[in-house]
Amino acid sequence: MSLNSNTLKAISGWAIIFITVFSASLIVYFEKLNFPFLLLLLLNPAIAFKFSKIFSPVMIRVSQILLGLLFIFSGIVKGVDPLGTAYRVEDYFVAFGTDWMIPASLVLSFLLNASEFVLGALLLANVKPKLTAWLTLLMMGFFTLTTLNDAFNNPVPDCGCFGDAIIMSNWQTFYKNLAINVFVLIIFLEKKSIAVFYKNRTEWALAFSFIILFLGFQYFNYRNLPMIDFMPWKVGNKMFAENPLPVKHFLTYQNKATGEQKEYQSPDYPFNDTTWLKNWQFVSQRVEDPNVNPGNNLAISDLEGNDITNVYLRNPDYNLIVVAYDLDETNKKSFRKLKSLFLNADAGNIACVCLTASIPEKISAFKEINQLPEGFEFFNADDVVLKTMVRSNPGLLLMKNGQVLGKWSFSRLPDWKSLEENFLNKTIPQ
Repeated sequence: MSLNSNTLKAISGWAIIFITVFSASLIVYFEKLNFPFLLLLLLNPAIAFKFSKIFSPVMIRVSQILLGLLFIFSGIVKGVDPLGTAYRVEDYFVAFGTDWMIPASLVLSFLLNASEFVLGALLLANVKPKLTAWLTLLMMGFFTLTTLNDAFNNPVPDCGCFGDAIIMSNWQTFYKNLAINVFVLIIFLEKKSIAVFYKNRTEWALAFSFIILFLGFQYFNYRNLPMIDFMPWKVGNKMFAENPLPVKHFLTYQNKATGEQKEYQSPDYPFNDTTWLKNWQFVSQRVEDPNVNPGNNLAISDLEGNDITNVYLRNPDYNLIVVAYDLDETNKKSFRKLKSLFLNADAGNIACVCLTASIPEKISAFKEINQLPEGFEFFNADDVVLKTMVRSNPGLLLMKNGQVLGKWSFSRLPDWKSLEENFLNKTIPQ
């Protein structure tokens, strides 16, 4: 029995959508450039463009829903941490030599995150479909070109398209955008056939409601700390291994005659065989440390350059760690409360220190201007790591034996009484 043209169109349309979704699911396996996979992803939008008339209203609606949900998810995981998105925007400004734009990073973060979420909500609710189709095409055109440049030139290691919730390589991000563009084309090319659900006034009211609500959501997360903490230094995490496993050392040797390479785990290689040593030469060495926390690359040094990381990271007692990566930009009013916390901590023999990336001269001037006690010690650490520890400048962490017990932003700093009641007088589960 032969298929009529409508049935063939339906099968073809659903096949393109299925292949696109299936291709997107394979992105996890291709961190680098892979020409066959790239060709497949380029072929999908080309076919969707060529045969746009085969997509039925149901297929277009499914495309809106899939794209809307993806944009909403992406907007939320970035909007929950607008300061983290701002840091990535700064990375782009530095990479492209536009450092003068850095002060606008936070505003751009709010706008970029909101635009993604709002477009997703509009697509999902089918609000202003023609306008939304245009805006989605323009946005994805910009991001596709940006991520293409990222893939080839690697100006930043991670564009942060899903914040810190899902880390992707630059090639994976570009592949992801190619898959998304199939649904963008389906919606855009058939935008005139999309039925309108609401009256014009209702559509605008919904659009502005989405904008206001999401901007408020971002501001709440900025003033406090992210509602969902995707960072390694989240509350409850332990930043070093309690019972360390053996560290493994691997050595690679190459046969001088054949060029063959072999890897051996030390000391299981024939280092006592003189004949073997004549025929094989050392190439490289690698170390596998199963105890390394991938999120913990904190290195604390005193102002003389001595490494004192373990003094505080592995302290079996309570630690109050103030994080102020840049003293020039820190919220100085917060240090009045931090000064009070320090005095109470000092009286209770609890360590309270400040970690910063600022130079010693700035530290001395800052302590003098803000009348901080001499005993309130400042140490140096990398600013990137400090931004990872807490999304606030300053921020506060309470730690014990390497475990993060509490985190606070500069606008929600606890007083000493609440610290005693909620943490210091309680048994901490190990």
